[in-house]
Amino acid sequence: MNNPLLYPYPSSRTAHYARKGMVATSQPLAAQAGLQILQKGGNAIDAAIATAACLTVVEPTSNGIGGDAFAIVWAKGELHGLNASGRSPKNISIEKVKALGHEAMPKLGFTPVTVPGAPAAWAELSKRFGKLSLAECLAPAIEYARNGYPISPTAGKFWERGMASYKKAFGDREVFKPFFETFAPNGNAPKIGELWQSEGHASTLEEIAETNAESFYKGRLAQAISDFSAKHDGFITAEDLSEYAPEYVKPISANYRGYDVWEIPPNGQGLVALIGLNILKGYEFTTRDCVETYHKQFEAIKLAFAVGKETITDPEFMNIKTETLLSDSFAEFLRKKITPVAALPQAYLPPKSGTVYLAAADDEGNMISFIQSNYMGFGSGIVIPNTGISLQNRGADFSLDPNHANALAGGKRTYHTIIPGFLTKAGIPIGPFGIMGGYMQPQAHVQVLMNIIDFGLNPQAALDAPRWQWLNDKKFEVERGFPAYIVESLTHKGHSITMPIESGSFGRGQIIFRNPENGVLVGGTEHRTDGTIASW
Repeated sequence: MNNPLLYPYPSSRTAHYARKGMVATSQPLAAQAGLQILQKGGNAIDAAIATAACLTVVEPTSNGIGGDAFAIVWAKGELHGLNASGRSPKNISIEKVKALGHEAMPKLGFTPVTVPGAPAAWAELSKRFGKLSLAECLAPAIEYARNGYPISPTAGKFWERGMASYKKAFGDREVFKPFFETFAPNGNAPKIGELWQSEGHASTLEEIAETNAESFYKGRLAQAISDFSAKHDGFITAEDLSEYAPEYVKPISANYRGYDVWEIPPNGQGLVALIGLNILKGYEFTTRDCVETYHKQFEAIKLAFAVGKETITDPEFMNIKTETLLSDSFAEFLRKKITPVAALPQAYLPPKSGTVYLAAADDEGNMISFIQSNYMGFGSGIVIPNTGISLQNRGADFSLDPNHANALAGGKRTYHTIIPGFLTKAGIPIGPFGIMGGYMQPQAHVQVLMNIIDFGLNPQAALDAPRWQWLNDKKFEVERGFPAYIVESLTHKGHSITMPIESGSFGRGQIIFRNPENGVLVGGTEHRTDGTIASW
């Protein structure tokens, strides 16, 4: 399947091997927190909960207690999907948002805030699959929040950038003051290597742990969210929170060259990755770094996104069945649209965003693919005073066009960018994978899986390989290290290609696979962030 000694792309990392357990994520302290739970007797699901909670503290630039989550869990011989995305407030509407002077959904403030699902996801996963208590799993996060930790390089970089942009956007408006009090207590973003702590995060996580998240949805924390919303004319209420519950869903899949690729169904955008793979499986690929490979990938992902952006929303509101979109006949219909030159799809400009992804596995056979996000960096900019709860701005993806599938409505789940992935073969689990990064995620899923399945790269090399991303129309970005002659040839085919200085928008991934013959785990982690694998 892959060559453990082949590392054709620049990286200071090699694939990581272990037997008893493994945790892979974007921040070293969070990965160690998960390992600590494994060594304490917890399983992979306990480790994932600990890591996820820890990430809300040590990487708040990309996720938070007030965000959403999705998970794919392999446990007891089968695959389980959890959709812990929140619904819009019941009393919001297109008319009310437009009455506030908006022609499109705003990105900041209370208007794009939807019900957070992450705390409920931790509690539900712990209840159904965990071995340790939720309090034991959240203990490392509470310790880091209360006693402080040094800021890691990637988090520090995005913290500084985020703070500058939020200061510019917020000014001195009262509703945003708790955000700066929490994340810039001395007036500025903490520097890389500086200590940061938040008693608000610590006390909130303790309350979530002690009440199995009940306080967040029906208790004191729910009331604090509701009161702050009411004070600043927000839409979210205590009733919205009290009615929330995560939902177990059946993962959807596409078979790609004998492997089953699993994603969470809509409202998640994993469907885009599966449509792209369905298109591409109609071709034979022997060489990764060649013009025809990239051209077909480029065109397939554009077609997949054109379909996804027109159809994906809360499944209760979808007007076409997911099974239809994943059919071989539909893939063939789309494949016929690919020509030797670049085509112009429906234009759509994906926004940047912030997300964290983690994978975990144990020696009992359990594996989990878990992702959570506040969406765009820190999220809405709304922090509930003295709690550390930074609310997401996931509602920014709703359309104010009443005829659009993803039109804003009360009590509705929006198109969601965060997608955990999982790979199996002939019913045997291979393992979890995921690449965070907004609308880059399905694009990266396609690229990384093809690196592994078509081109024989091990998980680390598959993540190291230079990536591309579609922006809109015929516009793509490619990472530095992308062969110049291929860029030139793709340009001749009609693609418009630029090469940014940094790789921050090309996704940050983690992979853990299990060898079905001996149970050995192999992991890859992301060199584009502070990615770390902790194992034993």
